[in-house]
Amino acid sequence: MSSDRPSPKLRHLVAERAQWRCEYCLSPSAYSMQSLEADHIIPISKGGRNTADNLALSCGCNRFKSNKTHARDPRTGKLAPLFNPRRQEWSKHFEWSADSLSIIGRTATGRATVEELNLNRRQLINLRRALIAIGEHP
Repeated sequence: MSSDRPSPKLRHLVAERAQWRCEYCLSPSAYSMQSLEADHIIPISKGGRNTADNLALSCGCNRFKSNKTHARDPRTGKLAPLFNPRRQEWSKHFEWSADSLSIIGRTATGRATVEELNLNRRQLINLRRALIAIGEHP
């Protein structure tokens, strides 16, 4: 096993801690079209480690995040750190739209994360619509 891949035990701990939801878009793993994975918040390529405090449960959001730690705030154009689920509270940086289908960034970090991780991609909007219908949306 590669040293940059978390152990099965560590991946399970990350998933339990996140209550089996993506820590970026809050999609539940039970309804995800792909397996959720342990994302390195600080990527291995940038000095991150395989420790519980550097891992977040992530769905397809991880593919958009890749090895990034910062992105441009679409409102100001300034570089902002991406949301860190280990050090930041989701509700301080994000809120739901009135219809609960879209995530709105409340801060520079929130806006940059929504944009860079594409937290309102069509597939997620469709999933949220279905989850609302069955009473499973956060």
